[in-house]
Amino acid sequence: MPHDDPRVEWIKNAVCVMFDLPDSGCFEELLSRGDGEEEQKIIHFLNVVTGEEAPSALFFFKNIREEEVEVEIHVGEFKLHIPDMDLEGGVEVLLSNPGMVEKLEQCVMNWHTQITIVIEEQKRKKPQGPGPLAEIEFWRERVAVFSSLSEQLNLQVVKKILDVMTRADSFIMQELEKTTAELSKYHEESVNNVQFLTTMERHFRNLVTGLDFKVVLDTIPELMNGLRMIWILSRHYNTDERLESLMERIAWELSERVARVVNVRVLFKDKRVVAKAKAQDGKQVLDQWKASYFEVRARIEKSDRDPRWEFDRKKLFEKTDYMASICQDLYNILQTLDEFYIIFGPELKAVTGDPKRIDEVLHRVNCLVEPIEEVSFDPFDIRKMSSWKMVMQEFRTEVQAIEREAINFINYSFKTLRSSSAAFDLLLKFKHIRSRDAINNQLMKKFNDILAQYCKEMDLLNDLFMKLKDSPPLNKNNPPVAGAIIWERFLLDRMRYPIRRFKEAREMMDSEEGKAVVSKFLEVAMRMRDYEVELFNQWKAETNQTLSLLMKRSVLIMAAQGSEKAVEKDVCYSVNFAPELQEIISETKYLDHLGILTPSEAQNVALQEDKFLRHIKGLNKLVNRYHSLMDNLNDAEFSLMADQVQELRRELSFGCRRVNWNFLGIPQFVQRGNQATSKFESLVNQIQKNERDIDDKLKSIELANLFKFPMADKNGYLPGIKEFCDFIECERAKAMNLLVNKYAAISPLLTKIESLIMGTSTGKSKRMAQFYAYWEHKIFDSLRKMVLHNIQAFNTALMGTTPLFQIDTILAAPEIALLPKSSEVYKLIRQCVGDCVESTRLFVRWMHGSCIQCPPQHVDGEDKPFIFTFYSEVCQLPQINEQATAISQTMQRLLNGISAYLKTWMSYRSLWKLDKAIVMEKFAAKKPSCVMYDEKFQFYVRVSNEVAKQPLVKHEHIIRLNLEPLARAVQENAQAWVTSLGRLLNDSAREELFNLRNELLILSDNLKRSPNNLEDLKFVLGTITDIRDMSLSVEMRISDIQERYRTLSMYNVETTEEEVSFK
Repeated sequence: MPHDDPRVEWIKNAVCVMFDLPDSGCFEELLSRGDGEEEQKIIHFLNVVTGEEAPSALFFFKNIREEEVEVEIHVGEFKLHIPDMDLEGGVEVLLSNPGMVEKLEQCVMNWHTQITIVIEEQKRKKPQGPGPLAEIEFWRERVAVFSSLSEQLNLQVVKKILDVMTRADSFIMQELEKTTAELSKYHEESVNNVQFLTTMERHFRNLVTGLDFKVVLDTIPELMNGLRMIWILSRHYNTDERLESLMERIAWELSERVARVVNVRVLFKDKRVVAKAKAQDGKQVLDQWKASYFEVRARIEKSDRDPRWEFDRKKLFEKTDYMASICQDLYNILQTLDEFYIIFGPELKAVTGDPKRIDEVLHRVNCLVEPIEEVSFDPFDIRKMSSWKMVMQEFRTEVQAIEREAINFINYSFKTLRSSSAAFDLLLKFKHIRSRDAINNQLMKKFNDILAQYCKEMDLLNDLFMKLKDSPPLNKNNPPVAGAIIWERFLLDRMRYPIRRFKEAREMMDSEEGKAVVSKFLEVAMRMRDYEVELFNQWKAETNQTLSLLMKRSVLIMAAQGSEKAVEKDVCYSVNFAPELQEIISETKYLDHLGILTPSEAQNVALQEDKFLRHIKGLNKLVNRYHSLMDNLNDAEFSLMADQVQELRRELSFGCRRVNWNFLGIPQFVQRGNQATSKFESLVNQIQKNERDIDDKLKSIELANLFKFPMADKNGYLPGIKEFCDFIECERAKAMNLLVNKYAAISPLLTKIESLIMGTSTGKSKRMAQFYAYWEHKIFDSLRKMVLHNIQAFNTALMGTTPLFQIDTILAAPEIALLPKSSEVYKLIRQCVGDCVESTRLFVRWMHGSCIQCPPQHVDGEDKPFIFTFYSEVCQLPQINEQATAISQTMQRLLNGISAYLKTWMSYRSLWKLDKAIVMEKFAAKKPSCVMYDEKFQFYVRVSNEVAKQPLVKHEHIIRLNLEPLARAVQENAQAWVTSLGRLLNDSAREELFNLRNELLILSDNLKRSPNNLEDLKFVLGTITDIRDMSLSVEMRISDIQERYRTLSMYNVETTEEEVSFK
């Protein structure tokens, strides 16, 4: 904790620095002794000073002023405190001021203390790290500290203060001079060391961060030469102790670099080439360190000028030598793995045929490094030397076990070899490649096993040859004879290749087993060679006999029976190039490639193969073109162009009779054939273009819409049935006008075809009669399809959900009827369908054997001439009649459906079926009450309201039923009943009203009578009595009359003004 007296705090800090105390706890404990008595003694010492104690007190004395700071220490920076006083005057002026001198002496004492502390602190410091770079940083830091103090002591103000203290003969100056001299010595030493070590810094950094070991290897000799220069020139590193310390740091850095790179826990996970390079380079680095040292040492001794190097070799090289031996062990381990992998590679797998066993051995080889990767200690730690030796001993033991297993496996495998050649190659490979000695020696003893295996292979090949020589397997595209010879030579090469390789091992072939193998090989080889000669001689004889006959064959052959003069559509041609001739060419080429001399005739034919191929390609193209044209002709076109087809076939038939494969004019024949085909194709294209135009017109006829329906307007208005049918008929007339024009345009197109074929334009060529009939039939078929699909579409539309025309419903008492009537609707629809069929009368038939329309024919007894049209045939078609009947049935169902719906309105038939006069007379005869009248009124009003709620439109598929006239008629009838009933009620009410009025008038007159005598008085009094007696009945009669008139008013029945005045 901080103290109240800053002088005590300063003493505490100085003690901690001087004695290198980590904390101030011990000083605090000292001050707290005796309940703070020790602290009081120090304060007393500072406040009360005797004459003897004055020099010592001055050393610790410090006035409490804010501007005085004892020691300010920053990282790499030390500042001397300069008091804030006026030092502008001369030295004499300052000396004349005792107070000033006292303060300056206090300041110099503080400087001395501060410099002393800094020097002691720097002397105690050590480099922060075991490497050489830490040594450089250590001296650089010391240079920075001492340079800062030296620069501050050379300031003008500091020199002035020191000059004043020197003139004042202060005791502190002697101490300060000793301290500054020591400071200068250490400063100079630090600067020199930094200068020398800076020349080595690049080498030191290469040791730490060099790209690879190659950089380190190149650095070590230069580094050692640099150390020699420092040894010679430096005044600090010219002793064994100091340079040895620096070299120990370098050795440590090298060891760390090698240990970091050659890490056994990750070394074996690298590729083996990379891992071996790391181990080998690491050993070279460590060996280079020692070798460079002794090389420089030898040069120093040889120069006989400089002090010799007599450093402790154990400190410098014990660890590096041990690590170099570890790197060598690791390299040997990796080399052992390489040797095993070389032996147990793909070649041995191919030879032995037991890859699983080899994989098991390789797994044991891979497991060799697991104990090394998993060691629990640092292999480079020399203290663990014995543990490392145990690990290496276990490794060698396991390697020997794997070698023994490998030898046993090789002994077994070479008794059952798969390939003698591969086994021989394997032995030769290991003979020249470094591998495990024990395994290599064992492999070199297996040559006899290889010879035995070769004999087995030779027996297998001989057995295969004898078994398949009569029908040998052929490669793709190989001809029979050459393919058999190739197969035979392949077997022979399979036997010859190993024995050629065996000759490289002279000692193996000179043995008895080798001579027996050679003798057996020659025997089998001669047998195969005789087979080859026999095959060739047989082929040669057959070729000489058949070749000339094959060449004399015609180049084309007709594939259909009959003469080419007969015009038949199924006549076709094919290229007559014999497969036997192609086989002879192929045999000749392959045999020539095999080095066998073939007959000159066969060679001549083989040399013409390219020419034959060109001829065949041209002929095939010509034939395919002819077939394509024939396939594109229909029967009518073929019959039409019979002469042109005959002419084309005459041209092609020349290749079936006179042109053979020896003929030199084959190209000219192909050219003529192509010209004839092109001419025929051009004619066909022109004819088919006209036919396509005709087809387009027939397609338009076939797809024509003869039932175009009117569309509803924005208000939803639909035409009536008569208007609907008139619209369809009008639109049909427009469409038929266009179709008839297209039909009329067909004859000119056929005439154009006639001009192309016949050279005439008559339209009635006899040779084209069949062609005209063909197109007339197609026209009939298009008309049939037109009528049929239109009737079918109309039938579908009838049952559709979109209404197209409207029919009104009316009340024709006593029945409900349609307007127009159902029979008329049915008749109009039938008429519409009939008109569709009748439209075919516009298509006039052609005269027989021509494409000219037949003129009208006058018939005896007939006023109108008869016109031949397609109508007579179309109207008799069963399909057309069936569809027309279907429309009739559909329309009948629609009308029946409407009739069934209208029957629901017959529930109101009482409104118009009964006679109102009779019914009212009977009702009046019953003297009905007002309530009975009201019930009748309510019934008729309810009927009227119910009808008003009924929809005024009813859709029945294509028909919209307009119910408004019917509903209006029903409501009118209901209202008529209300009117009749009201009239009857009004009559009864008026009669009762007038009767009551007359009675009351009589009574009134009686009351007005003057009672002049007793009789008159009695009469008046009697009248009064009668009025009193009848008052109740009169009130009831008045109420009844009022109710009747109220009922009449409620149902809007008119009354007379006279009645209204009485009400």
